[in-house]
Amino acid sequence: MGSGRPLGLLVALLLAAVMAFVAAQEVATTAPRRRNAYAAMMYMGTPRDYEFYVATRVMMRSLARLGVDADLVVIASVDVPKRWVQTLQEEDGVKVVSVENLKNPYENQGNFNTRFKLTLNKLYAWSLVSYDRVVMLDSDNIFLQRTDELFQCGQFCAVFINPCIFHTGLFVLQPSMKVFKDMLHELEIVRDNPDGADQGFLASYFSDLLDQPMFHPPSNGTKLIGSYRLPLGYQMDASYYYLKLRWSIPCGPNSVITFPSAPWLKPWYWWSWPVLPLGLAWHEQRRENLGYGSELPVLLIQAVMYIGIMAITRLARPGLSKLCYNRRPEKSITILHTTLKIAAFWSILAAYAVPFFLIPRTVHPLFGWSLYMLGVASLLSIVINAFLLPPLPVLTVLLGMLGSLFVMAFPWYSDGVVRALVVFAYAFCCSPIVWSSLMKVIVSLQNLVERDAFFPRLGESTEMSEFNKLY
Repeated sequence: MGSGRPLGLLVALLLAAVMAFVAAQEVATTAPRRRNAYAAMMYMGTPRDYEFYVATRVMMRSLARLGVDADLVVIASVDVPKRWVQTLQEEDGVKVVSVENLKNPYENQGNFNTRFKLTLNKLYAWSLVSYDRVVMLDSDNIFLQRTDELFQCGQFCAVFINPCIFHTGLFVLQPSMKVFKDMLHELEIVRDNPDGADQGFLASYFSDLLDQPMFHPPSNGTKLIGSYRLPLGYQMDASYYYLKLRWSIPCGPNSVITFPSAPWLKPWYWWSWPVLPLGLAWHEQRRENLGYGSELPVLLIQAVMYIGIMAITRLARPGLSKLCYNRRPEKSITILHTTLKIAAFWSILAAYAVPFFLIPRTVHPLFGWSLYMLGVASLLSIVINAFLLPPLPVLTVLLGMLGSLFVMAFPWYSDGVVRALVVFAYAFCCSPIVWSSLMKVIVSLQNLVERDAFFPRLGESTEMSEFNKLY
């Protein structure tokens, strides 16, 4: 490591400590103030910044709806858009603490994932010294009930959803500038960190947590001293639910659901349900606490556009009964046939892909899937008319997808294994039908090459009716 790098890192960490102290003083002078806080963090620089912003708002509003006796705080990097900060403060009643991004010294590790580059901002929670206790949260938590008893826990408390490593999606801490400065020092000397993110750093910093006793809140309301393991009910991994399709966590209250899954399977995405049954639970919390007013205009515009496309293609559909066939194909028919098949199949793929990327990602699944189906159907209608394909074989995959959604959404499966077997059986039974439809599309394209109406013979001209000219 070069001589300039440690000095630069030291300066950055000292600046972070100063800003953290100033931010703590801002929170301290904001009235009214409670003794404890639920806190989350926001930073910019990922493709999913807006989704996490929406998720943070939903979580904070759900906590307010539960009537928690604590402040709601968001530790936001200085580059978070001002309108987002203003919305959090004015509409959601959240106290926003602006901080500089902490320099991540683990960026050059071999296993480093760039999406975790700024997660070390979570360490700023220790700088919120105006509070006795802080419950630090990730945005992908769903609260089923109040958890204010967590403020009785000690200096550091976390849940082991992995047998050996605790999860940092929810943990309790006692703010301390001494601890915060020591953590900055550990970053400066590049303390061992298995993953280069907050998870690995905190697991290394509190390496003895596995040996600590289980947290049981005192009945007299006093705060405990020391570190404790939290019961699993405070961080119920969603994957536990998918096996039984119900919660059966014996230790601790079943209070908080977490989603430590792949980024594209977070519960706020419209495609998460019914693929993952719990996706609807998050959207129910959004519907109750935040609503979908910001996305509805976009949905309506897209729906009108798709309906218009279907109407126009319906009016412009050529009269297939008037097509005549050229029984003397040209020498280039093989090239034409290959080109036609490639163009048709790319067009079909585009019809399935384009609506997916146009739909706002955080809309309700019922809105998202309905608009997706409408969009695919409208674009497929263009493909059907452009290549004179039979409608039913082209639409078979779309109908199969619609059926799979109903199979996955069926609410009365006894457990997740039965659900998975039924979905597999449905896919197995649909495969021959899909293959047959594909063959029909290929045959239709082969016949299309010989049609004078689509590919007139060289040197000949075909008159088009006024109806076809519209198309």
